[in-house]
Amino acid sequence: MTNMQPNTVATEETLVEELADPSVGQISNPTSKRLSRRQLLVRRFLRNRVAVGGLVVIAILAVVAIVGPFVTHWKWDVIDPKSYLKPPSMRHWLGTTQAGRDMLALTMRGMGKSLLVGFCVAILSTGIAAVLGSTAAYFGGWVQRIILWVIDLLLVIPSFLIIAILMSGGAAGLIGALHLTGSNAWILLVFLLALFGWMLSARVVRSLSMSVKEMEYVHAARFMGLPARIIIARHILPNISSLLVVDATLNVGGAILGETALSYFGFGIQSPEVSLGTLISDGQQQLTTFPWLFAAPATVLVVLVLAVTAVGDGVRDAFDPSSGAGGSAK
Repeated sequence: MTNMQPNTVATEETLVEELADPSVGQISNPTSKRLSRRQLLVRRFLRNRVAVGGLVVIAILAVVAIVGPFVTHWKWDVIDPKSYLKPPSMRHWLGTTQAGRDMLALTMRGMGKSLLVGFCVAILSTGIAAVLGSTAAYFGGWVQRIILWVIDLLLVIPSFLIIAILMSGGAAGLIGALHLTGSNAWILLVFLLALFGWMLSARVVRSLSMSVKEMEYVHAARFMGLPARIIIARHILPNISSLLVVDATLNVGGAILGETALSYFGFGIQSPEVSLGTLISDGQQQLTTFPWLFAAPATVLVVLVLAVTAVGDGVRDAFDPSSGAGGSAK
């Protein structure tokens, strides 16, 4: 018994030292706070420097498009009679057009319009895909067959050509029927781009909803007598929200490019409004002689699309646990 007493004292001293060690206390602390899923997603996204940089660029461009027209001297529709087709200077930082309009003001106006069209189209197209895809999966039967038939039909229709025809020859009638003015005619373009941009996403939503609807909580909600719209809205769509967020983010870049292409060929944003597409179309005719007319809107378009694509990839990697781009989720 007397031989065991020193060992006992040594053991107690060791325990005291371990308990006094801050690192040991931190590791063994059972009350450490666990991160929620949203916090984990934000952490994974913030670890992607390219995605964060793209988000900062989009925020800066959006602030410039919104606040810029209120702090700059020249407005996009104001003509400077002393500066016709002038290069960049202290009076006009990005030069002027042949009509004497400030290129900086025009670029900010066009960038704002392209951003507005891109975000609106992305939200609408993702919303349509979510509603129709989940509805087809939940009801099945003839409802699913009709929706899939509509998807297949719209996929084989040349959407660019149809939108071009509607925005050129049929635009006047549609604008009058919707009671839109010339400055609000871009709303028609938003609806047309969204109408022809949801089909592939709807197929993916349907595939995911097919597995979600077989979950026990969905069956329990159905047995409780909840309406189908409530089950879809509360139990199916929230469980595929990661896909919807990624799809909406990636659709912004596609919508901006679609609007720019249509406006470039004269089928998108109509005069007196301007967009990046109309500015690029006007500037490319004088690219070699007056390059500032083309350089500003083209540069903004490239930077904007690259930034949106970077954010979309970052969001996708944040939702994908198997991706190493966002680092560890812990």
